[in-house]
Amino acid sequence: MRKKWYVSAIFVACLLGAGGVNLAWGESSITLTDNECFFLRSLHATARGMAYWYGKDVGGLETITNVPYSKLGCNGCHVQSCDRCHRTTTGKKMSYTLKAAQKQDMCLQCHGREQALHSIDRAAKQEDVHVANGMQCTDCHSAREMHGDGTIYKSYREPGAMDTHCEKCHDAIKPSDAHTVHEGKLDCKACHVRHVISCTNCHFDHMAKTNERKAIPVSGWMFLMNYRGKVTSANMQTFVVRPDKTFLLFAPAMSHSIMKQGRKCDDCHGAKNMIQAKKDKALKLTWLENGKVQNLKGVVPVVKGLKYDSVYQDLVDGKWVPIKNPKAPLIQYPAFGEPLSLKQLDALQEPQEASEEKK
Repeated sequence: MRKKWYVSAIFVACLLGAGGVNLAWGESSITLTDNECFFLRSLHATARGMAYWYGKDVGGLETITNVPYSKLGCNGCHVQSCDRCHRTTTGKKMSYTLKAAQKQDMCLQCHGREQALHSIDRAAKQEDVHVANGMQCTDCHSAREMHGDGTIYKSYREPGAMDTHCEKCHDAIKPSDAHTVHEGKLDCKACHVRHVISCTNCHFDHMAKTNERKAIPVSGWMFLMNYRGKVTSANMQTFVVRPDKTFLLFAPAMSHSIMKQGRKCDDCHGAKNMIQAKKDKALKLTWLENGKVQNLKGVVPVVKGLKYDSVYQDLVDGKWVPIKNPKAPLIQYPAFGEPLSLKQLDALQEPQEASEEKK
């Protein structure tokens, strides 16, 4: 005899499943879709941001791999169920708890880049200002962001996907020259993000074959590009596809390495990277030095038409081997970001002395 399962069963099924799930009790079963559980439409469940930038239709990496995203086996980056964050075990009994999901370590188990940033900053004794004050991820990130709202967003950068922004807490910003001179055209993160960690030389063939990511992380820099009418912080990522195809992307990025004191004017205006970019129309992002990858430091402009040189390496028997004369990379600007204009780069050429802050 088939049993009828009502709202409570649908709720349990929502907690346990993801992506169109069939759950069975003896002869009874429920097939759950995202129409019944809107969490299944959230970015945590779909990880659609990766599929979005990867696709051919936006000029993504698929243009040179010819491998559809659905064939990559990227489920390791999806939250399969509410168990992943909310389940707790007491003795032999399991239950769901909000407290388990609010632990910082829970978030960092998946968000490895942020975990690495925290480690680097702690070692340098320059912790993120929020972490140093004991804040947790959930102090800024809402339940709606994590569980979704029923809308299938392409990326967390798509307008409406995120609630979190600096002004939500910092609504009374001191009207200093640094906060007014840019006339609302500069995002907070452009000055207050200390640095980003970039994945360079992501080896696509190894990932496609083993589902294991192999890349060379670098840090100590931050990129600038446009996002929603303002200049903001950004990141980059390079890929290699055997035998010699390369790919480079730039995208707006929020790094959880925040400085209380913003950058000085000359960290951007009149800085070496800005002058070289204008003069040479090229920047060397990474290179080999004594067999190790080194990278440019400081603030780096993302400008369409500039040549960005990087070292690209093949992965042979677990060792990185430089590729001789790799093809010039295809360049992509996903996640709703746009490169700086030449006019904006010109504005970064001349040194700009900081005026005395208003009393």
